[in-house]
Amino acid sequence: MTEKTNPRMLKIWHTANLDVVRSNAPDLTMRQMTVMLTVYMTHGPHTVRGLAAKMNVTKPVITRALDTLGQMGLLKRKRDDNDKRNVLIQRTVKGAVYLSELSDRIVAAEKLVDADEGDYE
Repeated sequence: MTEKTNPRMLKIWHTANLDVVRSNAPDLTMRQMTVMLTVYMTHGPHTVRGLAAKMNVTKPVITRALDTLGQMGLLKRKRDDNDKRNVLIQRTVKGAVYLSELSDRIVAAEKLVDADEGDYE
């Protein structure tokens, strides 16, 4: 690894991801996870166009991610009552629980990694 690499953070990320893979939690792509985190951690309202601009990707990329996240019940779409042409992306209880559990997994991973004290190759 290079001097710029932070092996501790990578180990935490790896440990948390490994826990997700071993669980029954949905297995999200990086794009899907980034859409989820953007919707849950930034102020809305969120639209396909706005998410695409924020992530610097095309609208179809966002639409595909939202299709999957919607099927999983992690996000939902709703027509904007003020402008029926717009579709707003909304949070769901299931999505909030998913991210809360993910956060718990990351905290637990950090504790495990720190207990190993420096075993990061």
